[in-house]
Amino acid sequence: MRTEVEFRSGGHVLRGWLEQPADRTGPVPVVVMTHGFGGVKEWLAEASARMAAAGFAVLAYDHPHFGTSDGLPRQHIDPTAQVHGYRDAISYVQSRPDLDASRVAVWGTSLAGAVVLVVGAVDPRVRAVIAQIPMLQPWTTLRRMIPQAELDSLLAALSADRSGRCAGRPAAVIPIAGDGPGAALPDQGVRDHLVERAADSATFRNEVTLAGIDALLEFAPEAFVERIGPRPLLMTVADADTLCPTDLALAAFAAAREPKSLQLIPGGHHSVYRDQFEPAINGQIEFLRTHLATPPRQKDCDHVQ
Repeated sequence: MRTEVEFRSGGHVLRGWLEQPADRTGPVPVVVMTHGFGGVKEWLAEASARMAAAGFAVLAYDHPHFGTSDGLPRQHIDPTAQVHGYRDAISYVQSRPDLDASRVAVWGTSLAGAVVLVVGAVDPRVRAVIAQIPMLQPWTTLRRMIPQAELDSLLAALSADRSGRCAGRPAAVIPIAGDGPGAALPDQGVRDHLVERAADSATFRNEVTLAGIDALLEFAPEAFVERIGPRPLLMTVADADTLCPTDLALAAFAAAREPKSLQLIPGGHHSVYRDQFEPAINGQIEFLRTHLATPPRQKDCDHVQ
């Protein structure tokens, strides 16, 4: 029950799939999802299938500049464009009579887990938010991850790249993960994860633009968290996450208004894709059943109009 779809966002065509429950009767609730830092939509296939089997339609797509979606330069992280991508995906959902536009949840993982916090805060059409291992406080996270000398070199490279692009040179790229210094995410877990997942998609590339890192350091998704309520929020947080630090996620959760739920799972950042996938996805499906199972009450409708 999966079909390829595309929709426009910010002058780009974004591409993905719509996966529907096999036994649907009438318009069904929808989960809009996309991938994290440097990933591709194919890495969402298992989560998409599980949610569809549970009775939800799933719109999964590539961010602009990644995978099969349009956007130049390639491999460029643009957090604002990613927020707009989710919002335009919701507009696409609204255009389809086979989907229930009053029951839309947004789901994101890693960097997209932070993006959905912003989307849930600013878009009143969102019924519920699932933020899985979200990347919060990017500047603080970067400072923890990279030794000072390497951080100084990275900041100098960002400045040189900005000047170069102003002079007409192409955007410079760096590896997402690698064996030596100079990678965007110098973490052994990231290297292992990318090696494991790279075979899942021909469109994956182990690189991101320096301009994207620059844009990420201007991003402050945690500032939006308190605006999500009264829309329900589920945060899935790994209790030993050093890539998207656990304490930063818990601080954001504490700042969120009710209704909110915390799903604390054991392990590091990538445990949600491996040994903790089952408990994570099962908890998320239960959250969706609670908050998307029925059409909104009238006062909820008044709130989202």
